[in-house]
Amino acid sequence: MNADPEVDLVIPVHGGWDFVRSCIRAARAQSVPARVIVVDDLSPDDTADRIGDEFPDVTLIRNEVNLGFARTCNVGMAAGHGRLVMLVNSDVVLEPDAVAAALRALPDDPASRVGSAATLLLAPDGTVDSYGIVADVTGAGFVRFHGAELSRADAERPPVLGPYGAVAVYRRAALAEVGLFDTNIFMYGEELDLAFRLRAAGWSCVAIPEPSGMHLGGASAGKESVRQRRLSGFARGYLLRKYGVLRSRWGLRALVVEGIVTGARLVLRRDAVSLAGRWEGWRRGALAPRVALPLDAVDPSIDLRLSLRMRGDGYWATRD
Repeated sequence: MNADPEVDLVIPVHGGWDFVRSCIRAARAQSVPARVIVVDDLSPDDTADRIGDEFPDVTLIRNEVNLGFARTCNVGMAAGHGRLVMLVNSDVVLEPDAVAAALRALPDDPASRVGSAATLLLAPDGTVDSYGIVADVTGAGFVRFHGAELSRADAERPPVLGPYGAVAVYRRAALAEVGLFDTNIFMYGEELDLAFRLRAAGWSCVAIPEPSGMHLGGASAGKESVRQRRLSGFARGYLLRKYGVLRSRWGLRALVVEGIVTGARLVLRRDAVSLAGRWEGWRRGALAPRVALPLDAVDPSIDLRLSLRMRGDGYWATRD
């Protein structure tokens, strides 16, 4: 392997050996070698020991306590020194040329202000899992093209704010300027916050058109599990307060949307977890310095009605 790869490939892990094994195998089989850094976030099983036994050539870091996704990613990013950082969820299997595509998207140019790259990920059924993120004027983030046919993602190029966290590529110089993930966020929303900070500092994002891998999804917190709903709600409440959205001209709209989203769960599902998570995040947001959303980071074409539609899984699949 190259003694000094340009890319640090960081894989945060919390159990799930079968996913992790496939992920690391694909990371080590790249056409352009990368430095593979695996950070085990106190797995509840023997995953860390299995990694050490089967993959002795990767850098394995073991957290002594469960730090959460954002902090664990920060540990891995800080452990490397490559020109690019490529974060990869443990439930993603990379294509062999994923690292090579990242290097093409973010070439070595000290004058460049392209700070990140959004990857195109596929779901197991061949549809698009994600192709970066976009945000509305209230700071709500949406995964682009989730559920769409691949041909639609190939044909359309709507603006991209930043990479989706399942596979996110960052220029280390950009991270050095704005900082890593906000450690007040345990999981979900950390990539959205970082995208806002990068854009506010003048760093842009590009989209990598060729598929970078397959995302199995939900391996850490479980799809629509209680834990996932609470943590995603926490992130929304936290970012609403951090970015002063409720004090802005879009505050009323944000309150209306959050009332609809949480109210629907309360009435239709008798589920208060999302609301409780938002309240916890709002309280934690008191610890964050107040910053304004960068105006060029949001997509003003996403109106209130569209923002509600985009929260549904079928939006991109059925969009004309």
